[in-house]
Amino acid sequence: MTNGHISQEDLTLHAMQALSPEEDAGIRSHLLECAACRAELASVTGDLALVALCVDQQPLPDGARERFLDQIAVPPRSVAQRHVESVIPIDRVPARPRAGWLPWIAIAALLLVCVSMGLQIQRLNDKLQAEATLTARLTASNAHAQEVLDVLTAPAAQRVLLTAAKTPPAPSGRAIYLAARGGLILQASNLARVADDKTYELWVIPANGSAPIPAGLFRPDAAGDASVVLPPLPVGVPAKAFGITLEKAGGSARPTAPILLSGAVPASGE
Repeated sequence: MTNGHISQEDLTLHAMQALSPEEDAGIRSHLLECAACRAELASVTGDLALVALCVDQQPLPDGARERFLDQIAVPPRSVAQRHVESVIPIDRVPARPRAGWLPWIAIAALLLVCVSMGLQIQRLNDKLQAEATLTARLTASNAHAQEVLDVLTAPAAQRVLLTAAKTPPAPSGRAIYLAARGGLILQASNLARVADDKTYELWVIPANGSAPIPAGLFRPDAAGDASVVLPPLPVGVPAKAFGITLEKAGGSARPTAPILLSGAVPASGE
């Protein structure tokens, strides 16, 4: 004992269970009454645990067990003798530095890591969203191009040449229609320019005699060329003929006479 306290050496041996039963019992009895020694024992135990975690596990050398047993067989010195040989007054034991600020530094570092990871995740999400938008646009463009190709190359598509009863260069138009898919493509040429409040309108004349179906508004370019590609049409409506009229800029619900260009569907459907 030193000033009524157990030395650090004896506490270490006690934590390592290296004392004799009599010495160990005396220390346990003292620990029940001394809070300072209990705190010192907790610190020593923590240090020993850290050392155990840091040391690589190695197999015991040959004969180590026998030497250890021989060593502990020697009568141990008494607790009082060891206290006399190594006495460290408690008032001279260096105080352990208080590290109460360490948890706050750890929390601040963790917050910085979380913020950094959040920013990285946001940037990745933005990049993925942009790539997804681009992929959707490319997919829609490819689908539209494929639909145009299907109408142009379908064996069942009807190809009609629309002409005017005029001397050359006469306006003309060629329509390709696939009734099963409601797909229609018109290519017109040599069309006269129209006023700003007028437009051309394409019509589908159903084979069942029902009212003409509007199939798209268009205005020619400077060369008189124009086209209508895949206007929204009902599916499965067989066509008898196609016509082009001149309408007001907003279009019309029914054709306005005269019909400028027209063409009948061949009986064979070709």
